[in-house]
Amino acid sequence: MTRFSVLDLSPVVQGSTPGDALKNSLDLAQHAEQLDYTRYWVAEHHNMRGIASAATAVVICHIATGTREIRVGAGGIMLPNHAPLVIAEQFGTLASLFPGRIDLGLGRAPGSDQITAHALRRTLNGSAEDFPRDVVELQHFLGKPQEGQRVVATPGADTHVPLWILGSSLFGAQLAAMLSLPFAFASHFAPAMMAEAISIYRETFKPSRNLKQPYVMLGFNICGAETRKEAEFLRSSSKLSFLNMRKGTPTLLPPPVKDLEDQLDELDQSILKQMNNPIATGTVDDLEAGMSAFIHETGADELMLVSSMFEHHMRVRSFEIASEAARRIQLREAGAATPITAGSSL
Repeated sequence: MTRFSVLDLSPVVQGSTPGDALKNSLDLAQHAEQLDYTRYWVAEHHNMRGIASAATAVVICHIATGTREIRVGAGGIMLPNHAPLVIAEQFGTLASLFPGRIDLGLGRAPGSDQITAHALRRTLNGSAEDFPRDVVELQHFLGKPQEGQRVVATPGADTHVPLWILGSSLFGAQLAAMLSLPFAFASHFAPAMMAEAISIYRETFKPSRNLKQPYVMLGFNICGAETRKEAEFLRSSSKLSFLNMRKGTPTLLPPPVKDLEDQLDELDQSILKQMNNPIATGTVDDLEAGMSAFIHETGADELMLVSSMFEHHMRVRSFEIASEAARRIQLREAGAATPITAGSSL
């Protein structure tokens, strides 16, 4: 049966502060828990004025403290920015504080521009090319200490924090398959290689004690509202944000605009046409249809839903509508569902 989860970038909207964004993230997480979403992830981005989740482990602690049962995690930690031991200690601490609730998604991009990446690493010499080695080293630190092991992550050792490989290309799919880890593809913003990546992951997956069969999570955008017209209006905020980012002038998330496309010049309209990320916009029926079609097309085991809106209460409502659509999908699947063969990582 398909699972549904939430990815939150802690958006800082125009006229607000990062503190407001983090308060909103906690409120949304509490709603997500009440709505029976499986997990709530936040992402590491740096030097981006519109995203407040840069200190990802701290934000996860904030979210987990204010919730009770929902899994909370990183979607993800950009491992080239960090020494594996440091991440093992951070997430080992989180796992010790919130047993059985912490996920650790790992990406190999810096999550920033090159200047910012240099500022993050300073004198460290790691790079994206070291990613596979760093993942294995992190697994080592989170596993049971070996006799004579001279460096032990405390907390961290023997916590076995569940790891996920994130990706927007074929590399992550190959690595996740080789290491017997679940794979999360960033289809919500980079869908071009999604189908090929999923195919490679499933075809080359190596079963292990922790994960018996491949497990695919896909990012999917939603914009739910009471009517399609209202949903299209609310979606204009993310369209404007996309335009600003593509022009090299990222800003805080702007308020929605009526009839946005009618106000754009030809260049902006052509840029928006490149915005082909999978999305369902409209009422609960529209979201149900859109998510169902995407699941049928991809065979996704889980959808990680993303919703970017200017007004927080409308974003909460969007996830409420998506939750009802997800419930309908799960009820329809229930008759033919088979148990998911997976370890504690899921």
